[in-house]
Amino acid sequence: MSDGEPARRHNGRVHQDSGSASGALPSGIPRPWWIYQGTGRPLHDVSLEEILPPPPPWRTFGGVSACPPDGDGGPGALSDRDDTPTEPPAPPEDEQDTARRLGAAPLGVRSDPEEADLVNAALILRRPLLVTGRPGTGKSTLAYRISRELGLGRVLRWPITTRSTLRAGLYGYDAVGRVHAAAAGQASEGDTHEPGPEDIGDFLQLGPLGTAMLPHRLPRVLLIDEFDKSDIDLPNDLLDIFEAGEYSIPELVRIRRRRPAVSVLTDDPERSTVIASGRVRCSAFPVVIITSNGERDFPPAFLRRCLQLRLPDPDADRLAAIVAAHLGRADDPRARELIQMFLERSEREGGLAADQLLNAVYLVTAQSHVPGPEWEELLQAVWHRLDSAAGST
Repeated sequence: MSDGEPARRHNGRVHQDSGSASGALPSGIPRPWWIYQGTGRPLHDVSLEEILPPPPPWRTFGGVSACPPDGDGGPGALSDRDDTPTEPPAPPEDEQDTARRLGAAPLGVRSDPEEADLVNAALILRRPLLVTGRPGTGKSTLAYRISRELGLGRVLRWPITTRSTLRAGLYGYDAVGRVHAAAAGQASEGDTHEPGPEDIGDFLQLGPLGTAMLPHRLPRVLLIDEFDKSDIDLPNDLLDIFEAGEYSIPELVRIRRRRPAVSVLTDDPERSTVIASGRVRCSAFPVVIITSNGERDFPPAFLRRCLQLRLPDPDADRLAAIVAAHLGRADDPRARELIQMFLERSEREGGLAADQLLNAVYLVTAQSHVPGPEWEELLQAVWHRLDSAAGST
């Protein structure tokens, strides 16, 4: 069976038969214990909840949603496994965002066995996966492939900068906006009271990390992108969150006696949740994908709590699959020639990104452009050295 056919269940596990040259793993068949198959195609006739083993005892957190159950899969929906209230299912994947990253169709080739091994190990052990590799090797894309294949909905993305803090990933609180709103209300009503606890939820919103740690029935996919840009303290700051599976919001903890439950916005568009006593504990630990270009070292304590995967540079078959997924033109002779030229230049230049190849293929095929004497100069601009662009030596 090729990758174009759906996955099937067998003895409680999902399997895909090998049979096509493009779909088979180098070892011939997928591992029997794999849940994530590495094809990017959604599971067929089975849900993740049916095949995902329970977490290890040391990774069991038991969070409970504070939202009242409504029986329709809304806030506080009951788990299928027990009567524990959980958050509503994740929103559907953002189709435009996913298409930009994965293309209009699945790649049609499996992931490398090492990649699938480590993704599945992270799923079963409920551990973050630190993904390194050169720019353009598909590190960020991996989160979207996992989410699409396992049916986990919208990916929560936390792009890291030098100013990113743990609090920003967990939640944001607009204290100034709250004071201004209170002042405006006082001016219109002649009221001299200070803002009370009843309105605090209007000025507090959970971030990507905070939303991922809500007590969901199935894990959310959290992409922590370009982690090597972070402040030196952020890896250590994340340790307690990853180990405890919970966090608190001091602004809500302080008013828990007057407001034991507060409705706040989440990182999902048009979604809210209820926080009880200012504390959040996860139920299903999220699928955490942390990407790094390998530009810095991380503390040993942080590395010990992560599984580590290094993605290799894509080969000709994978590049052809990427072109086909995004542009549908991998069989165009000009595209095949460009792929070979790209591989040769990438080796000379110390590595190029796959999106640089897509740019070149699009230039040639979309405009019916016939390469001429000026083509080499244009390729030099499109396929520039990544280390030079980054200012490194």
